[in-house]
Amino acid sequence: MSNLPNPRPLGQGRLEVLGRAVSEPSHGTPLYLDRISAGFPSPADDYIETALDLNTYLIRNPAATFMVKVSGDSMTGASINDGDVLVVDRSEQPAHGKIVVAVLDGELTVKRLVMKDGRTMLAPENPCYKPIAVTEEQELHVWGVVSGVVRKL
Repeated sequence: MSNLPNPRPLGQGRLEVLGRAVSEPSHGTPLYLDRISAGFPSPADDYIETALDLNTYLIRNPAATFMVKVSGDSMTGASINDGDVLVVDRSEQPAHGKIVVAVLDGELTVKRLVMKDGRTMLAPENPCYKPIAVTEEQELHVWGVVSGVVRKL
């Protein structure tokens, strides 16, 4: 991605930019409209209702979306784990409470954006880490808002 700088990782973890999220034509993956029970399965629910295209489901604006791979555990409380792939939408407006991919003083991180009383902080979702208070002397660039998480089990 030529329009994104190549920052250093911030703190213990790191993010690896995987590239743009490209919506390729697809027939989709079979999708059952009934929700799945975590208990005893119903034999009457063994038919497919429609197809699910993961690009359409996860990506609202393909031209403004990219993916990054997470390394580290500072966001586990938000169900973002080491090895996850984040779907990041650059067209969504960063706002208080949103999880963002940001560059602070040239270092890349994923944190919850906290803006209150005229102050900006990048807050982890793991009690082992402290929030990062952003000062006026620091340079903060928000690359985009995290809109999804992809994980292999």
